[in-house]
Amino acid sequence: MAPKRRGRRAEATAEDPSNTAPASPSHSQVEPAADSNVAEVLASQQGGRRRAREAPSDDVAADDGQQRKRRGRIGNMAAEPSASMKDSLGNAALEPAENMLADGFDGDRSSGEMLMECVVKIFCVHSEPNFSLPWQRKRQYSSTSSGFIAAGKRILTNAHCVDHHTQVKVRRRGSDTKFVAQVLAVGTECDIAMLTVDDPAFWKGVEPVKFGVLPRLQDSVTVIGFPIGGDTMSVTSGVVSRIEVTSYVHGAAELLGIQIDAAINSGNSGGPAFNSQGECVGIAFQSLKHEDAENIGYVIPTPVMEHFINDYERNGQYTAFPSLGIEWQKMESPFLRKALGMLTDQKGVLIRRIEPTAPVSKSLKKGDILLSFDGVDIANDGTVPFRSGERISFNYLVSRKYTNEEAELRVLSGGKVKSMSVKLAQPVRLIPVHNHGRPPSYFIIAGLVFGQVSVPYLRSEYGKEYDFDAPVKLLDSMMHAMADQPNQQVVVLGQVLASEVNIGYEEIVNTQVHKVNGKAVKNLSDLTKQIENCRDEYLRFDLEYNQTVILEREAAHAATKDIMTVHCIPKDRSADLLPETNGAQAAEVPANTEN
Repeated sequence: MAPKRRGRRAEATAEDPSNTAPASPSHSQVEPAADSNVAEVLASQQGGRRRAREAPSDDVAADDGQQRKRRGRIGNMAAEPSASMKDSLGNAALEPAENMLADGFDGDRSSGEMLMECVVKIFCVHSEPNFSLPWQRKRQYSSTSSGFIAAGKRILTNAHCVDHHTQVKVRRRGSDTKFVAQVLAVGTECDIAMLTVDDPAFWKGVEPVKFGVLPRLQDSVTVIGFPIGGDTMSVTSGVVSRIEVTSYVHGAAELLGIQIDAAINSGNSGGPAFNSQGECVGIAFQSLKHEDAENIGYVIPTPVMEHFINDYERNGQYTAFPSLGIEWQKMESPFLRKALGMLTDQKGVLIRRIEPTAPVSKSLKKGDILLSFDGVDIANDGTVPFRSGERISFNYLVSRKYTNEEAELRVLSGGKVKSMSVKLAQPVRLIPVHNHGRPPSYFIIAGLVFGQVSVPYLRSEYGKEYDFDAPVKLLDSMMHAMADQPNQQVVVLGQVLASEVNIGYEEIVNTQVHKVNGKAVKNLSDLTKQIENCRDEYLRFDLEYNQTVILEREAAHAATKDIMTVHCIPKDRSADLLPETNGAQAAEVPANTEN
């Protein structure tokens, strides 16, 4: 769910939310729609009926003042007023929004007003790196989103709302003052960010929200925020439609999520979802855009929020949700179970791949059958009991653990049942989903621009449809390949800046580099060192598809500075590739190893 981007026309920014948040595959993007007003939402909760938009008939007083009263304070559609809402003349009287909000919950006017006071509007200025031209940054832009005040003088919102932030400000309801906020932690996988404000005036007279338990199916929820369509607070209402492990678009993670039928629009991101008792049960963060789907929104439930907060309090920073580090297969086929030696009363899933960087790789092997996790038996379809009458993927049990915690496994291996304790660690992706706010790495020699492949890089090169348009080899690495070492990267020759020294190679783009002078390339830093330490007459690069690039070493180093000058490139490499000593000089003048 992308934050609302401000521009000349609200319609244009709503139709292209991906410009404000870099993690929305086309099949699950924000669906812009009109936001509901407070009167409509709360009237529907109370069973009231909405007045039609048509002009009043002849038998109704049609003066301007009474028409405005009938239409309500917020829009042309309002609830039919009750007897208590009419004045002595029988005309519809206007009711404050906080009264209507309180009626929507099981509380009074003060409790409804207190909930609205907890919701804040977030103004963020973003400056994204330019992954295609990594020595530059893109033009900054602004966005607005929602957030709410939690205990400990903290503000919770979505991670994508403050992605690549350079300035964050917050404004409370009814205030004309924006306060500068600091970002304390960003949870990319769970799409949650924690902010705070140093100015004590911001916290005066406000109470934090209270977290509620995980709701049940068909429980009513109310989402409050500042979506597109207006500048003031908006309230939408619905019910819980589904609770399951779902895909978090921004972080490409599989965590517990709540599906609701309340409208979640661009700008709603980060806003709280309340139950009927006024307790916060989630954070609005994404919606499903599909031609066959309507009103499908998602909120981050309290177990995920509490995991994020506890992780920050334990470690002083966010350390991510851990992973077991395996790929598994369902064992619903009776022939598969019998052939692998399972008894009739045994259930589990087949381990088909193990990440080499995961701690569990020392204890498990391909072909083992995982029977239980932390004492909870796993069914043949990979689910475990969740609540009364419900089942959920056993990945939910893994997501409840913290990084470097241990889990108890029961495994069928070689026909014998074994119990073991394994450590859970943060997953290592060969092609990372995010750069976690760091600028992209690059190295240039003789106009050859080398870089590391990441999802933001692919999106920069091939657009939102990168998962269809990018080279098949890179997509295969992104989807299926596993890193053999924690620091392993996919290094590509991204582009060739045309010059006499590299004639004939100008058309090579985004092709993986496998070897430099016969030595395998582990990562971009390794490639840089191999080039600088080379004393051969030629530099030879072995690429994907059996392509070869050969340059004269001395001429390549000599031409680098002039090529950088032509293209206004200040340094031949990113800051993370600078040598530990004499870094400034190495940054300005390309390395020359001809002596």
